[in-house]
Amino acid sequence: VLSVNGELYSGTAYNFLGSEPIISRYSVSQSLLRTEYSTSWLNEPSFVFADVIREGKSSVNGEDDKIYYFFTEVSVEYEFFGKLLIPRIARVCKGDVGGQRTLQKKWTSFLKAKLVCSMPELNFVFNVVHDVFILKTPDWRESVIYGVFSSQWGNMGLSAVCAYNMSSVDEVFSRGKYMQKATVEQSHTKWVRYNGLTPSPRPGACISNQNRLQNINSSLLLPDKTLQFVKDHPLLADPVLPIGNGPRLIARDTNYTQITVERVPALDNNVYDVIFTGTDKGFLHKSVVYEGGLHVIEEVQLLKNPEPIKTLLLSTQRARFLYAGSDSGIVQSPMAFCDKYTTCEDCILSRDPYCAWETRTTSCIDIFQRKDQHRKLLQNLQGNASICPAETYQQVAVKPGGSAELPCKVRSRLARVQWKVNGSDLTEAAHFLQMRDTGLLVYSAAPEDQGRYECWAVETAAGKNFVRLVAAYRLRLDLPERARPAADVVALSYPDASAEGVATAEAKGNSGHTAGPPPLMSSPPPTEASPLTSATTGRGVGAEPQPKLLPPAKASHSPPRADALDPSARFLQHDNSSALLFLFLLFFLLFLCAVAYNCYMRYLPAPCLRLRAALLGPQKKPQPEYVACEAGLMETAPDKPDPAGAPHQNGAQQQQLRALRDTGYETESECGNVKGPSHSYEEGDNNPSKARPFDVDCESQPIEYADADAPY
Repeated sequence: VLSVNGELYSGTAYNFLGSEPIISRYSVSQSLLRTEYSTSWLNEPSFVFADVIREGKSSVNGEDDKIYYFFTEVSVEYEFFGKLLIPRIARVCKGDVGGQRTLQKKWTSFLKAKLVCSMPELNFVFNVVHDVFILKTPDWRESVIYGVFSSQWGNMGLSAVCAYNMSSVDEVFSRGKYMQKATVEQSHTKWVRYNGLTPSPRPGACISNQNRLQNINSSLLLPDKTLQFVKDHPLLADPVLPIGNGPRLIARDTNYTQITVERVPALDNNVYDVIFTGTDKGFLHKSVVYEGGLHVIEEVQLLKNPEPIKTLLLSTQRARFLYAGSDSGIVQSPMAFCDKYTTCEDCILSRDPYCAWETRTTSCIDIFQRKDQHRKLLQNLQGNASICPAETYQQVAVKPGGSAELPCKVRSRLARVQWKVNGSDLTEAAHFLQMRDTGLLVYSAAPEDQGRYECWAVETAAGKNFVRLVAAYRLRLDLPERARPAADVVALSYPDASAEGVATAEAKGNSGHTAGPPPLMSSPPPTEASPLTSATTGRGVGAEPQPKLLPPAKASHSPPRADALDPSARFLQHDNSSALLFLFLLFFLLFLCAVAYNCYMRYLPAPCLRLRAALLGPQKKPQPEYVACEAGLMETAPDKPDPAGAPHQNGAQQQQLRALRDTGYETESECGNVKGPSHSYEEGDNNPSKARPFDVDCESQPIEYADADAPY
């Protein structure tokens, strides 16, 4: 439905059943004007859009303004096994009032043509139009028609945006050939191109200055021959071809329902067409048209629930907003989301004509919302992000053998990530794990993994690759710092120094050189990066100038120090030496305690026992029961007594001697077993020895030693 100067133009069904489609005009001052009820005029159409193109004021030949209708109908000119749908564009003149006798109260200027939106290289046709927007300009010939199309067979899952020049449309309607019916075998009707003579004035044309010269100032004065030709030939044979002979945009797995376009002037003094398309899931796609094609800027979800967007309007007044309507309500949205671009590279590579990077506030802003003449804005719609300030390196420290995560968040879904290490592309390595969305993981960090890590985003647009630096890191090993002599500092700072030079530096340092630079250096250390940094940055680092060392005064053949050659070795030695020494001393003390205990308890061989005796002395005493026996053995035997003497004088001494001689062994009595005189103690009744059967009288032959052999 379209309202023009108080007149209502519509494309709809005339009856309640929907079986009689018409394109009509209702006016208070004029009667209803409509199309002819015929399948050659309209065959089951589905209207989507109508708009007016005003040509009256700027028309060279004085033609009237025109109303254009866009719809999809069942084809009549093509033979197919089913109903083949065809997108159409139809036109009527605003000043049409119908015919005098033929086509009374009917359009005398109604003509229609086919809209082509296809991919010729694949022979694929988008034959259903869903919505159309006409981007108007002061000169109507420069206006552009944008439409969203899809295939009749929805299982393809493709949508396309095609653009048409208004001058091409006018060329088809003003000079195109007509189609006519042809009867084949008297039963089948076929549409073919009409190659006969065309009546004059041209059928379907608006009243022009040339007609006025022929006294034809109104459609009521048109000849019946022209009106009858229009009635029989409403279809044009020449199609309306798109710009570039193909779609501007093709979307996969997306069904476009609405479209609106705005022409935006950018900071480079060029004008770009920004296309807003709504989908059947409630999403909004924002695209921009360049010379090399069309670039999708962003995708925004406007509706909370997945439902089709049925209306899409732009408000270009003071408050610039986009309005999307659906069955559930209306949504107001800004035309640009510039504040979501947090970096200059993201703002530039978005290639959004609405957005620019402001260097003073370091933010991405909408150039139409803030109009300050003194601000400095950066914008490049070709995607050249080199105009942004240089990215600084972020320092990352990691312990040897540890891991470090280097984030790299790429917001663009059209970009791919490329990592560079020390200026070279990252290759397959054992210590790197590239994660798709989060960044790069460096695990089991070693000295050769140190250096510069750069994350680049590569994006293809207009047939070119645009690269930008997303993140930059400088990775280094976190080594422990401990005090070391000046010679160690020289050896670590200048790895090229020989062992002799280090020894000389130690000697001179011990002799009192405590201030100033080391005496072996002929030039000061570099200011940008020391050779230690170059040695630890690993792969791909360019050679930096090394300070030269003077030859030592006295040669020394001491071996190079391991801790001065390898910092990681110093780190490992510093961590484990104290623990190993402590464990060694602990086990050594336990061993000594065990040896001392076993030696004290006399569990060890003779050498240990002699050592114990030397240290402690003999402390074990003999048992008491053997003391008397040992004393008796040590005494000498007395002389034999005289038998004639008094035998009883030494009785007590003899008893004492027997007691000493008694060793606990039973010895046979020499007196009882040997034939000879013997004197028994039994002669005396009062002798107490009678109760001792084992005692014998050996006075005649006394025994010197009980356990020794006596001479006979």
